[in-house]
Amino acid sequence: MNASCLTIKELSDAVGGGLTPRMVRHYHQLGILPQPVRSPSNYRLYTQKDVIRLQRIVALKQQGFQLNHIRHILEVEPETDTTVNLMGQLQQQYRTVIQQIAQLRQTASALEGLLGRDRHCQVMQAEVLAQLKLIEVETQVGLGELDKLWSGLDAEVHSHSEAFAESLQHLLPDLSERSEIEQHLISQLVLACGDVSLVSFIKLSQAAIAASREALKSSCEIFVDIPTVGAALDQTRLVHLGCQVITLIDNPHVTTATEAELEFWQRQEWQEKLQQVTKGCILVVGYAPSVLLEVCAAINQQQIQPALVIGMPIGFSHAPAAKRQLMQQDIPFITIEGTLGGGLLAATSLNALVESLIEKPDCHCYTRK
Repeated sequence: MNASCLTIKELSDAVGGGLTPRMVRHYHQLGILPQPVRSPSNYRLYTQKDVIRLQRIVALKQQGFQLNHIRHILEVEPETDTTVNLMGQLQQQYRTVIQQIAQLRQTASALEGLLGRDRHCQVMQAEVLAQLKLIEVETQVGLGELDKLWSGLDAEVHSHSEAFAESLQHLLPDLSERSEIEQHLISQLVLACGDVSLVSFIKLSQAAIAASREALKSSCEIFVDIPTVGAALDQTRLVHLGCQVITLIDNPHVTTATEAELEFWQRQEWQEKLQQVTKGCILVVGYAPSVLLEVCAAINQQQIQPALVIGMPIGFSHAPAAKRQLMQQDIPFITIEGTLGGGLLAATSLNALVESLIEKPDCHCYTRK
């Protein structure tokens, strides 16, 4: 056996990242990893080139790329001028993924329509489930009967108010390992956007809850990126805590992410104002990615020292980058990975923390490890 070559087990150990020999064989089957040469004893033998390629595959998977996308990316050599073709392929694959998401969203909505019902609707819910098992899709009779049952189920909503907490019990993933305060925060964020899948993207640093409570108890200042975020905050509770809300981009005509981004770039005064935020404050960014990027830069340069950053700007390139930078900071944070976010979700996060502090000032569930 060539001393410079690796067995499949040695290869997976060298690459790391949770790679297993079984996954390597799967990549061979998909054509992502070329078949290696074999030893006289029929063992697969790998080279350093295979190690590098697998490291790229693992890294791309960790960034969220699917295997079929990774194959297209790796097929393009850096020195070849095929970027335009690759971009076209990735755009087509992106459209396919969005279509699949839409189809899954429709399925999720149908399931939510059944599982999200409260106890008052359980009788009709059981009838619908039974009819779903018996429906004959080849005939219009089955479909008509099912429509009647759905109508009956929907009619139940007029008899009582919606029990949001009960619905969430049926729909949310298991959050038992989270503290009571975190569970409340996550539930409020889901209710603010109506999307249970948001749970997977909500990220809190270990010290976020404790830092928020200490800061709010000390009547810290709350800095928001634009007036829209400030308007969505629970002013009554914040006044009770003695917390003042200060707007960084203090222009009442700025109400969208696009306007906030342009205003922050074009007006030096807003950037200078950011450098003057008080030590121990809470920063709430709900719209402008550049504000969060500047916050991260100022923290790195030790120009500002907020107690907590709630970073949930909107955007498709700068926003995900800003959130990644935030999660690398050595400060408490709450964010939503990727492009998801917005002023309502950012404000909801702070409101949930404020509500928990006032309603349960002596709660220490978040200190459990």
